[in-house]
Amino acid sequence: MRYGQEHKWATRQRIIEAAGRRFKRDGIDGSGISALMKDAGPTNGALCTHFASKGDLVATTVADQLRAQNTTIAAQATPGRAGLEQIVRWYLSARHRDSPDDGCPSAALLDELRRCTEPTRQAYTDGVLMVIDGIAARLAPDDPLSVRTKVLSAYAMMAGTLQLPRALTDRQLADELLEQGIRNTFSLLDVEHEPERGGSTCDPPTDLIAL
Repeated sequence: MRYGQEHKWATRQRIIEAAGRRFKRDGIDGSGISALMKDAGPTNGALCTHFASKGDLVATTVADQLRAQNTTIAAQATPGRAGLEQIVRWYLSARHRDSPDDGCPSAALLDELRRCTEPTRQAYTDGVLMVIDGIAARLAPDDPLSVRTKVLSAYAMMAGTLQLPRALTDRQLADELLEQGIRNTFSLLDVEHEPERGGSTCDPPTDLIAL
């Protein structure tokens, strides 16, 4: 049976979405082709039908993850600095910490991405700068490029802050670290904010791929 282009596109997208979850859960090197295809469900043809190589799938998946993050942030965060505060709290939330499969590819994959091929690292660079520029536009709407490096530094701080609580067995300490990370990020970005009532991090929307 021959499949139309629409069916092939849907299959390709299903593979990309399944790969995003698998990569963030098991790592790029730890994700075999057979597991990736099993996650995607019934497909017409092998991986090579849709991608030139696993590296091609990785680059495409990274770009798709970051594009989805940018779209979600733009759609759900409030404009201006209020939205910036939302984004920081969403990113450093307990839900994001506890849901790496659906979370930030940077926090999950940076160590592996630095060892990937140049096309993959370029896809990541392009994608992360798209996200960063969207955040920078909230911080300095008249000249977002002037704060790009500062926002990128804050992003790096948040990604690192998220990684450590995921590895800790002490839940209270992990929660405290997230709270301190929120304060540190606001300080770096010179954003005034009101403390969360009860001292707990706010949960992101269920369909948010944080940053």
